[in-house]
Amino acid sequence: MKKIHCSIFLLLWSWLSYAQQNNKTALTIQHIEPAFWWVGMKNPELQILVHGKDIAKSEVSIQYEGVTLKEKVAVENPNYLFLYLHISPTAKTGTMPIKFTNGKNTYTHNYELKAKSVAKNRIQGFTNADAMYLLMPDRFANGDYSNDVSGMKDTLGVNRKNGDARHGGDLKGIEEHLDYIKELGMTSIWINPVLENDMDGYSYHGYAMTDLYKVDKRFGGNEAYLKLIDKAHEQGLKIIMDMVANHVGTNHWFIKDLPMSDWIHQHKKYTRSNFRLSTVSDPYVSKKDLFLMTDGWFDVHMADLNQQNRHLAAYLIQNSIWWVEYSGIDGIRMDTYPYPDKTFMTNWAKAIMTEYPQFNIVGEVWIHNSSTIGGYWQAGSKNWDGYESALPSITDFPIQDAITKSLQEGTGWDSGLARLYYTLAEDFVNPMAYNNVIFLDNHDVSRFFTTVGEDVRKQKMAIAFLATLRGIPQFYYGTELALSGSADYHPNVRQDFLGGWKEDSNSWFRATGRDEKQNDVFNYTKKIFNYRKQNSVLHTGKLVHFVPENDTYVYARYNNEKTVLVIANNGNKDRDLDMSRFEEVTNKFTQAKNIVTDETISNLQTIKVPAMTVLVLELK
Repeated sequence: MKKIHCSIFLLLWSWLSYAQQNNKTALTIQHIEPAFWWVGMKNPELQILVHGKDIAKSEVSIQYEGVTLKEKVAVENPNYLFLYLHISPTAKTGTMPIKFTNGKNTYTHNYELKAKSVAKNRIQGFTNADAMYLLMPDRFANGDYSNDVSGMKDTLGVNRKNGDARHGGDLKGIEEHLDYIKELGMTSIWINPVLENDMDGYSYHGYAMTDLYKVDKRFGGNEAYLKLIDKAHEQGLKIIMDMVANHVGTNHWFIKDLPMSDWIHQHKKYTRSNFRLSTVSDPYVSKKDLFLMTDGWFDVHMADLNQQNRHLAAYLIQNSIWWVEYSGIDGIRMDTYPYPDKTFMTNWAKAIMTEYPQFNIVGEVWIHNSSTIGGYWQAGSKNWDGYESALPSITDFPIQDAITKSLQEGTGWDSGLARLYYTLAEDFVNPMAYNNVIFLDNHDVSRFFTTVGEDVRKQKMAIAFLATLRGIPQFYYGTELALSGSADYHPNVRQDFLGGWKEDSNSWFRATGRDEKQNDVFNYTKKIFNYRKQNSVLHTGKLVHFVPENDTYVYARYNNEKTVLVIANNGNKDRDLDMSRFEEVTNKFTQAKNIVTDETISNLQTIKVPAMTVLVLELK
């Protein structure tokens, strides 16, 4: 009996020892990115990042008709393999087995190759016929309370009384209020980043991403994102995705286990960017200043990516294309565009625009006082150093700065409305100025209503400029309600939109929930932007303007079908404006219609312009 027990013990011990040894060498894969791809892409090359314990020790084989494994690259960290595949035009959709072999251990991963979508209402691109509505998903509306508690690293949780905490807004909330956005005359929605931000402390803003293939589950996850896009497209609204190529959150899984030492910019001690965009295009720049700009970190919680690493470069480009094809988004807003390697950014933009020629991308180029420096980053610019950008659109901070300052001071030789005139006069350095995104405020700057001293008249003047100047207008949520707030503390400009939470006692989504001032500005916005939406003259019409005089600035947008005359009176007194100076625009017409009030003006010799008002007139 003892011998039998001993034999059973030895057998069990041997089995456990074998199992333990086998587990040590078993092939495990933690990440394969992208998780799937498509046949029929214009670029037949595909990089697959494989991450798992000692995966680099594996042999890899792929037997699938039309697919060739061109290169298998092991790097410093044995937990990574980079597979480079060629997918020929003859490849079919299906499941492609990728076989990993390490000694006696074998693991087969079934990789799916999908068919590209041919739906007509996907991947439309945005143009100067569009008007963007920018919103922060955490602060707009909470449509699904079940995702408010997630057990993620953010210790602040959901607390609407804390400006740094999450407030519970999500993609379902946006979906439930698409009709409000459409009513305003907007045609597209730019949503601040929705990808996972599993960071310690606050990360509601979305710019410290910890997984580039997952929508944060507190927003509803990937499925909620796809549903929102489909619902938006059904209502004739486009979706613009906010992306970041410059950095990721320090809790990103590949930062926790770096593939290579040069995957990120590493320093002996924490080194912050100097945020001087001008250094990249400056012919006299010092090496130190340029280094700090491009290699310094944006924030201590945001690891600065090194796009000169060829594997990372391919990874980032593919990630963007994956989101376009997977979700059907209509455009990309790229955060901190001049901070990454500029050659990479050209290659990134080219890759997307080659795959989707109808697409559009706007890059954040945050520089206020120079259209020249901004123009350096736009496609078609003739730059002194030969740099060729492929970026179709830039954020027009000089226009934002000019509108803001012009309404804060009297018009002089180079002040007041002359600032706007001079900024537009520099469009010769912007080869695609009509594709620039123009705006009054956003999630990073003070609310426009605050900057103009909470003057409703100035708020409406600025909205008129936004609707009638060249470019693609971007409207920040709440600007249509004259919300105020200083950017000295970011949550002040990232307020909850009342009515977006079931516990709110009031709702700004309804006229009855808005006060008189809010309805005044809302109705003005609705009227002027719906007019813009229906009239191509304000999309692509030529612009002619006249040097401002006596606090008055006049410009026109015209095409073969219509002429719209804009007269701005920035003074404190009503003005009877002699129109003889503007006859090159008005001489074919006998009357005009005020597109806001619907009033008909029969005398075009002299027009009465109320103080602090912009008249928008369709000439008849």
